[in-house]
This record gives sequence, C-alpha cells and structure tokens, in this order.
Amino acid sequence: MKRLFLAATVLGLWTSSGFARSGANLAESIDLDYDHLRELFEHFHRHPELSFLEHATAERLARELRELGFEVTEGVGGTGVVAVMVNGDGPTVMVRADMDGLPVEEKSGLDYASKARQVNLVGNEVPVMHACGHDVHMTSLVGTARQLVAKRDAWRGTLMLIGQPAEERIGGAKAMVEDGLYERFPLPDHALAFHVSSALPAGKITFRPGLMFSSSDSVDIVVHGVGAHGAAPHKGKDPIVLGSQIVLALQTLVARELSPLEPGVVTVGAFHAGLKHNIISNEARLQLTVRANSEQTRQTLLDGIERIAKNLGRAAGLPEDKLPDVIRSIESTPTTHNDPALSQRIRRALAAHFPSDRFTHFEQTSMGAEDFPYFTRVDPPIPGLYFLVGGTPKEAFEAEKSGGPPVPSHHSPLFKVAPEPSIKTGVEATVVAVLELMGADT
Repeated sequence: MKRLFLAATVLGLWTSSGFARSGANLAESIDLDYDHLRELFEHFHRHPELSFLEHATAERLARELRELGFEVTEGVGGTGVVAVMVNGDGPTVMVRADMDGLPVEEKSGLDYASKARQVNLVGNEVPVMHACGHDVHMTSLVGTARQLVAKRDAWRGTLMLIGQPAEERIGGAKAMVEDGLYERFPLPDHALAFHVSSALPAGKITFRPGLMFSSSDSVDIVVHGVGAHGAAPHKGKDPIVLGSQIVLALQTLVARELSPLEPGVVTVGAFHAGLKHNIISNEARLQLTVRANSEQTRQTLLDGIERIAKNLGRAAGLPEDKLPDVIRSIESTPTTHNDPALSQRIRRALAAHFPSDRFTHFEQTSMGAEDFPYFTRVDPPIPGLYFLVGGTPKEAFEAEKSGGPPVPSHHSPLFKVAPEPSIKTGVEATVVAVLELMGADT
C-alpha cells in the first residue's frame, strides 16, 4: 500500500502542453492544466450516473488517479474510489469528492448537456444529469492531485483521495466507512471537501467554523386503515382522513415545540393513498424530510413525529397493532460542523494566498444537508473542513436583478455553473489547504 512516489515515475508523463509544472506559480500551473480539466469536466457532465450506480464514473476517476501514481482501490462501499499516495513521513490528509448525478432531464442548453438515461435501483429508466455540481468536484479532485504530484517536494505525508458514491441519497459516505475505509486505508488526521454553489459568484470562497449544513432524515409514515365503500364510511377507518390529521398536526412541531429562534423543518413531500373515487383504502403512505441545526432539535422533531402519528391513530380508534408505522430511512445524516481550530488554520492560509475580495460572508440560506460527517464522526473524531466555492458568473446575478432569468438552483434541470472559475478555484483552494497541513516545513 505505502510507497514513495519517485520523481522519474511521473515526470515522464508531463509535457509543456498543459500539465502541472512544479516550479510554476500555483494559479499559473492550474491555468496550464485547464485544457485537460475542461475535457474531463465535460466528459463527466455528459455521462452522469445515479447513486450507487457510478460504475463508469468511478472507473474514469480511478484511471486518472492511477496514471498519476496513486495506489487506487475501487469498489469501496459499492462504487467508491480510494487513492493513496505516500510521500514520506507526515500527516494523512483526506480530500473527498462525490460522484453521483440526479434523476433529472437536463434543459440547460449547454453544448455538452447530458442526454444520459439509466435504469435506477428499483428498475425504472430515468434521465440523469449532474444538477448539483459533482462533476466540478470530481474534476477539481483530479486537478488537485495533479498539482500536488507536481509539487511533491513541498509536502510530506500521506494523501488520501476519495471518490464517494451516493451523496444525493445520503448513503455513500456511510457505506464506505462501513466497508472498512479506516481499517483498510490510513486513518486521516484531517478531512477536506468543498461544494460548488450556484448561489455564490464564481470564484468566491466561503466557510465558517462550526455549523455548515443541517441534519437530514427521511421518514416514512404508513397509516393503516380499514377499507370500505365510500358511501359507507362508518364501516371502515379512513387512512386518508387520519393521514391528513397527521400532516396538519406535524406543523405544530416547529411552530409550537421549537424556540422561535431555533430553525427546523418538517416537510411532507409525498402523500399516497387510494385508487378509486368511491373506495376507502386500507392504507396511506406519507414521506417526510426532517431538517435541524442541532442534534437536540433533530431528536425533538423525530420523537414528535412518532408521538403525533401513534397518538392520532389511537384517537381514531385504531387498535395498538394497527397504529401508524413510523420508519426512518437509511437516507439520514447528522449536521455538518467544521472543526474550529482547523477552520482558523485554513482560513489564515487561504487569506495569505488569495486577495481579500475572493472571500465572501457565509450565510445559511436553506437547510440543505451533506453526508460528509460520516467521514469525520468516528472514534476518535477526525477534524474536518467543508467549504463552498461560487459557481455562477456575476453577470447572471446582475441580469436577474434587472428582470432577467433567475439563476437556476441546484437540482434544477436548468442548473449550470461556470466550470472554469469553479474548477480552478476549487483546485487552488484545496491545494493551499493541503500544503498548509502537509507542508514540508510544518
């Protein structure tokens, strides 16, 4: 597993046509390498794959890293990729990129827009699109690797690069850890990741110590009833009426059980019941997403959902063995927190490298979630840092303010970011962070 990366091994791969140069200024070196990164990004964007089905994506990512001299293992946690390079004694730093696309039909109008379709895990063929920027993340991971190989004289230690499956289903990081990630590979001293953001101007960087993203839990409620004719409702127990009462009562969890200063979300995203106008069905199914910014609030909401569902079932006269079932999905992740000391250290390094106008104030504008915490919330905990890189040209925001088209959000079929400033910034910021943690003089 562990080997020193010899200079002659990779120097033969580099040419003056655009590969990283060890002696170049970092930004200039990334500029020289961008033709390769642009082609790689467009390849990833054209060929997205769904969660836990990223077979070709993982193969391409693995090949890029293997050609640089990394020891690469595929199939970790399903389709996950782990690439390790040992360059002398020093800390182990992990850098993670997610790989999966979304079941969305792309309507961005880009020349390299996805036309891909794929059979999902339940057997349905669906369109697939990189509608969240994971193509940027993978390309930047490769760009980071290429720069650090070129600058290997400037760092010492073990570099561990992760291609993670199924972030969109909030399951890939957990699957990799459960597949023995930290038993089979080095235990990191630090873990890094970033996400491109369509809500930020291209090339901007932002993060903060402590909370970055909310927790997320998918919850299913199965409401049992007694079927009957719609003209004789007294002969049955209507699960649609009971389900509706549950939906309304759930709104009081945030409105009346949380402090007005404490954010929380309980959204019922789906309600399925019945097949015919005049039939009272015997079952209704609700699908919820639950978000919180603290573990205490998270537990309050989850406990409250079960209490409301069960007790409204009792109020409807259901027997104990017919009370609603409350099922927490595997799509569950805790809050994402940046380690305070690591945040301060990396912020100083980035501030010394970038001009001050490259930074912007972090503002939590939604209760989005990430499964990156599964990599860091282990025993002992691994200090982690997650940052954002802007992806939308400033002109697009100005056009929106002037009455033009709104900037598309993540997961939209219209989603698109400017790849060049996003990828270059992602690579440059990550390389600076890694060198700060693994620099030969640290």
